[in-house]
Amino acid sequence: MSAPVRVLVVDDHVFYREGIKTLLAVRSDEVTVVGEACSGEQAVSMAAELDPDVVLMDLRMPGIGGIAATRQLAAACPAVAVLVLTMIDDDSVLAALRAGARGYLLKDAQVDDVVRAIVAVAHGQSVLAPEAAERVHRQLTRPGSMHDPPFPELTAREHDLLAEVTQGRNNREIALNLGLTEKTVRNYLATILVKLHARDRAQLIVKAREAGYATRD
Repeated sequence: MSAPVRVLVVDDHVFYREGIKTLLAVRSDEVTVVGEACSGEQAVSMAAELDPDVVLMDLRMPGIGGIAATRQLAAACPAVAVLVLTMIDDDSVLAALRAGARGYLLKDAQVDDVVRAIVAVAHGQSVLAPEAAERVHRQLTRPGSMHDPPFPELTAREHDLLAEVTQGRNNREIALNLGLTEKTVRNYLATILVKLHARDRAQLIVKAREAGYATRD
Protein backbone atom coordinates (compact mmCIF):
# COMPACT_ATOMS: atom_id res chain seq x y z
CA MET A 1 0.00 0.00 0.00
CA SER A 2 1.39 3.40 -0.98
CA ALA A 3 2.02 6.13 1.59
CA PRO A 4 -0.63 8.84 1.98
CA VAL A 5 -0.28 11.95 -0.17
CA ARG A 6 1.27 14.78 1.86
CA VAL A 7 -0.83 17.95 1.67
CA LEU A 8 -0.19 21.60 2.56
CA VAL A 9 -3.49 23.47 3.07
CA VAL A 10 -3.41 27.16 2.08
CA ASP A 11 -6.33 29.44 2.96
CA ASP A 12 -6.59 32.72 4.83
CA HIS A 13 -9.68 31.61 6.79
CA VAL A 14 -8.70 29.58 9.85
CA PHE A 15 -12.13 27.97 10.17
CA TYR A 16 -11.95 26.70 6.61
CA ARG A 17 -8.45 25.31 7.14
CA GLU A 18 -9.65 23.51 10.27
CA GLY A 19 -12.64 22.15 8.38
CA ILE A 20 -10.48 20.82 5.56
CA LYS A 21 -8.11 19.17 8.02
CA THR A 22 -11.02 17.53 9.83
CA LEU A 23 -12.54 16.22 6.60
CA LEU A 24 -9.23 14.92 5.26
CA ALA A 25 -8.37 13.26 8.58
CA VAL A 26 -11.18 10.77 7.90
CA ARG A 27 -9.26 9.66 4.80
CA SER A 28 -5.85 9.45 6.47
CA ASP A 29 -5.03 6.26 4.59
CA GLU A 30 -5.01 8.30 1.36
CA VAL A 31 -4.03 11.84 2.38
CA THR A 32 -2.33 13.50 5.34
CA VAL A 33 -2.10 17.22 6.12
CA VAL A 34 1.50 18.15 6.89
CA GLY A 35 1.03 21.89 7.33
CA GLU A 36 -1.11 24.95 6.74
CA ALA A 37 -0.51 28.49 5.49
CA CYS A 38 -2.63 31.62 5.50
CA SER A 39 -1.08 33.58 2.60
CA GLY A 40 0.62 33.08 -0.74
CA GLU A 41 4.00 34.08 0.62
CA GLN A 42 3.70 31.63 3.51
CA ALA A 43 2.62 28.89 1.11
CA VAL A 44 5.80 29.27 -0.92
CA SER A 45 8.11 29.27 2.11
CA MET A 46 6.34 26.35 3.82
CA ALA A 47 6.30 24.26 0.65
CA ALA A 48 10.07 24.63 0.44
CA GLU A 49 10.36 23.65 4.10
CA LEU A 50 7.86 20.77 4.26
CA ASP A 51 8.18 19.34 0.73
CA PRO A 52 4.50 18.30 0.39
CA ASP A 53 3.21 16.30 -2.56
CA VAL A 54 0.26 18.65 -3.08
CA VAL A 55 -0.54 22.24 -2.14
CA LEU A 56 -4.28 22.80 -1.73
CA MET A 57 -4.44 26.45 -2.78
CA ASP A 58 -7.06 29.14 -2.26
CA LEU A 59 -6.90 32.06 -4.71
CA ARG A 60 -8.16 35.15 -2.94
CA MET A 61 -5.79 35.81 -0.05
CA PRO A 62 -3.81 38.73 1.37
CA GLY A 63 -0.48 39.56 -0.23
CA ILE A 64 0.46 38.04 -3.56
CA GLY A 65 -2.61 35.81 -3.79
CA GLY A 66 -2.98 32.23 -4.95
CA ILE A 67 -2.19 32.62 -8.64
CA ALA A 68 1.10 34.43 -8.07
CA ALA A 69 1.97 31.92 -5.33
CA THR A 70 1.24 29.07 -7.74
CA ARG A 71 3.60 30.59 -10.28
CA GLN A 72 6.35 30.91 -7.67
CA LEU A 73 5.81 27.33 -6.51
CA ALA A 74 6.00 26.04 -10.08
CA ALA A 75 9.40 27.72 -10.42
CA ALA A 76 10.82 26.94 -6.98
CA CYS A 77 9.24 23.52 -6.26
CA PRO A 78 8.32 21.95 -9.61
CA ALA A 79 7.72 18.53 -8.04
CA VAL A 80 4.92 19.94 -5.86
CA ALA A 81 1.46 19.80 -7.46
CA VAL A 82 -0.90 22.72 -6.88
CA LEU A 83 -4.61 21.97 -6.65
CA VAL A 84 -6.75 25.11 -6.51
CA LEU A 85 -9.72 24.90 -4.17
CA THR A 86 -11.66 28.14 -4.25
CA MET A 87 -15.06 29.75 -3.98
CA ILE A 88 -14.29 31.90 -7.03
CA ASP A 89 -16.29 30.82 -10.07
CA ASP A 90 -14.82 33.13 -12.70
CA ASP A 91 -12.19 33.29 -15.42
CA SER A 92 -9.36 32.81 -12.90
CA VAL A 93 -9.30 29.11 -13.84
CA LEU A 94 -7.24 29.68 -17.00
CA ALA A 95 -4.89 32.06 -15.20
CA ALA A 96 -4.37 29.44 -12.48
CA LEU A 97 -3.60 26.72 -15.03
CA ARG A 98 -1.19 29.00 -16.89
CA ALA A 99 0.53 29.71 -13.57
CA GLY A 100 1.16 25.99 -13.13
CA ALA A 101 -1.83 24.57 -11.23
CA ARG A 102 -2.64 20.96 -12.05
CA GLY A 103 -6.23 21.11 -10.88
CA TYR A 104 -9.09 23.47 -10.10
CA LEU A 105 -12.06 22.67 -7.83
CA LEU A 106 -14.73 24.79 -6.20
CA LYS A 107 -15.21 24.70 -2.44
CA ASP A 108 -18.63 23.10 -2.73
CA ALA A 109 -16.98 19.90 -4.00
CA GLN A 110 -17.68 16.73 -2.05
CA VAL A 111 -14.88 15.40 0.14
CA ASP A 112 -14.59 12.27 -2.04
CA ASP A 113 -14.02 14.48 -5.09
CA VAL A 114 -11.40 16.53 -3.25
CA VAL A 115 -9.51 13.42 -2.10
CA ARG A 116 -9.62 11.89 -5.58
CA ALA A 117 -8.33 15.14 -7.06
CA ILE A 118 -5.50 15.38 -4.51
CA VAL A 119 -4.37 11.84 -5.29
CA ALA A 120 -4.70 12.42 -9.04
CA VAL A 121 -2.62 15.61 -9.20
CA ALA A 122 -0.01 14.01 -6.93
CA HIS A 123 0.41 11.38 -9.64
CA GLY A 124 0.77 13.91 -12.44
CA GLN A 125 -2.82 14.02 -13.65
CA SER A 126 -4.92 17.13 -14.28
CA VAL A 127 -8.31 17.63 -12.66
CA LEU A 128 -10.95 20.28 -13.41
CA ALA A 129 -14.36 20.78 -11.88
CA PRO A 130 -17.05 20.62 -14.59
CA GLU A 131 -17.70 24.37 -14.20
CA ALA A 132 -13.99 25.12 -14.57
CA ALA A 133 -13.68 22.91 -17.65
CA GLU A 134 -16.57 24.76 -19.28
CA ARG A 135 -14.93 28.12 -18.57
CA VAL A 136 -11.63 26.95 -20.06
CA HIS A 137 -13.45 25.79 -23.17
CA ARG A 138 -15.22 29.13 -23.57
CA GLN A 139 -12.02 31.09 -23.03
CA LEU A 140 -10.01 29.00 -25.50
CA THR A 141 -12.64 29.16 -28.22
CA ARG A 142 -13.54 32.84 -28.08
CA PRO A 143 -11.89 35.27 -30.57
CA GLY A 144 -8.38 36.35 -29.61
CA SER A 145 -7.99 33.61 -27.03
CA MET A 146 -4.67 32.41 -28.42
CA HIS A 147 -2.98 35.54 -27.11
CA ASP A 148 -2.06 35.48 -23.43
CA PRO A 149 -3.58 38.47 -21.65
CA PRO A 150 -1.22 40.64 -19.60
CA PHE A 151 -1.20 40.18 -15.83
CA PRO A 152 -3.19 36.91 -15.49
CA GLU A 153 -2.71 37.08 -11.72
CA LEU A 154 -5.22 39.93 -11.54
CA THR A 155 -8.92 39.29 -11.06
CA ALA A 156 -11.45 40.69 -13.52
CA ARG A 157 -12.29 43.51 -11.09
CA GLU A 158 -8.61 44.34 -10.63
CA HIS A 159 -8.22 44.52 -14.42
CA ASP A 160 -11.14 46.96 -14.52
CA LEU A 161 -9.45 49.14 -11.93
CA LEU A 162 -6.06 48.93 -13.66
CA ALA A 163 -7.69 50.10 -16.88
CA GLU A 164 -9.01 53.15 -15.03
CA VAL A 165 -5.59 53.87 -13.51
CA THR A 166 -3.87 53.47 -16.88
CA GLN A 167 -6.22 56.08 -18.31
CA GLY A 168 -5.00 58.55 -15.68
CA ARG A 169 -8.10 58.69 -13.52
CA ASN A 170 -7.82 59.44 -9.81
CA ASN A 171 -9.35 57.39 -7.01
CA ARG A 172 -12.52 59.50 -6.81
CA GLU A 173 -13.15 59.18 -10.55
CA ILE A 174 -12.48 55.44 -10.45
CA ALA A 175 -14.88 55.01 -7.53
CA LEU A 176 -17.63 56.81 -9.44
CA ASN A 177 -17.03 54.87 -12.66
CA LEU A 178 -16.92 51.44 -11.01
CA GLY A 179 -19.54 52.02 -8.33
CA LEU A 180 -17.08 51.59 -5.47
CA THR A 181 -16.10 53.58 -2.41
CA GLU A 182 -12.77 55.40 -2.47
CA LYS A 183 -11.57 53.17 0.37
CA THR A 184 -12.31 50.06 -1.72
CA VAL A 185 -10.45 51.60 -4.66
CA ARG A 186 -7.43 52.21 -2.42
CA ASN A 187 -7.57 48.60 -1.20
CA TYR A 188 -7.74 47.24 -4.74
CA LEU A 189 -4.88 49.49 -5.81
CA ALA A 190 -2.71 48.32 -2.91
CA THR A 191 -3.32 44.69 -3.92
CA ILE A 192 -2.50 45.39 -7.56
CA LEU A 193 0.74 47.16 -6.60
CA VAL A 194 1.81 44.10 -4.59
CA LYS A 195 0.84 41.61 -7.28
CA LEU A 196 2.63 43.51 -10.05
CA HIS A 197 5.63 44.46 -7.90
CA ALA A 198 5.16 48.18 -8.58
CA ARG A 199 6.35 50.70 -6.00
CA ASP A 200 3.76 53.37 -6.81
CA ARG A 201 1.00 54.42 -9.19
CA ALA A 202 3.39 55.90 -11.75
CA GLN A 203 5.43 52.71 -12.04
CA LEU A 204 2.20 50.72 -12.27
CA ILE A 205 1.10 52.75 -15.29
CA VAL A 206 4.51 52.26 -16.93
CA LYS A 207 4.38 48.51 -16.36
CA ALA A 208 0.87 48.30 -17.79
CA ARG A 209 1.79 50.22 -20.93
CA GLU A 210 5.01 48.27 -21.45
CA ALA A 211 3.01 45.04 -21.24
CA GLY A 212 0.74 46.30 -23.99
CA TYR A 213 -2.16 46.51 -21.60
CA ALA A 214 -5.37 47.34 -23.44
CA THR A 215 -7.57 49.84 -21.67
CA ARG A 216 -11.27 49.06 -21.44
CA ASP A 217 -13.25 52.08 -22.52
